[in-house]
Amino acid sequence: MDKTQTPLRKWFLAFYFMSEDKRGISALSLKSKIGVAYQTAWSMCQKIRHAMGKQEENSLLDGIIELDDAFFGSPTEGGKRGRGTDKTVVLTSVSLTEDGKPKHAKMKVVDSVDSDSVTAFANEYIEKGSEIRTDGFRAYNPLANNGYTLMKKSYDPKNQPQHLHWLHIIVSNVKSYIGGTFHGLDKIHLQRYLNEFCFRFNLRWSQDGVFSNLVRICVNTTKITYHEMIG
Repeated sequence: MDKTQTPLRKWFLAFYFMSEDKRGISALSLKSKIGVAYQTAWSMCQKIRHAMGKQEENSLLDGIIELDDAFFGSPTEGGKRGRGTDKTVVLTSVSLTEDGKPKHAKMKVVDSVDSDSVTAFANEYIEKGSEIRTDGFRAYNPLANNGYTLMKKSYDPKNQPQHLHWLHIIVSNVKSYIGGTFHGLDKIHLQRYLNEFCFRFNLRWSQDGVFSNLVRICVNTTKITYHEMIG
């Protein structure tokens, strides 16, 4: 918000609309609601999502963690499905309460699912000593030697429907959010939308509310430029 040419009132309206609508708000919709040009609305949305992502870097998941990879977007015609696909790969994790309810979620776009990307993700987002539950893919094996308790089990939705149950629900919700409100996204922008989903999900029970937290972090977060946003 530093040196912004957009009136402060319109920024606060943008904070309000982005915090209140659980489905997310598109730049086209925000443009109409606060009376700015489309590019201004798009830039405001991306800057707010950037701040949300910076806030998510300040906390770690702990306890029992469900961790797996997910794929976003449509593959090219005739392309592979699952691991090896040309869709965008996202490592996804959710921490659970002692009675198995979801607490917090973290998501990150990666180039591929390999031991390096998995270990880097865990080191960045998961507290050492946590129990990580995942599927049988070999890329997750190194986590057992990096300070985590690793519980691997092949995914079998028919015979083991509770394995990674909440993680798959959250991935489904994210895909609905992206497909329903934004009608798909390019890989270059996807991370910021994942940041928004996780930020809102992780604050769903906060006494201060999403709006108050959003104002605070946007005031304190280093801004991102338009050229940085478009890559």
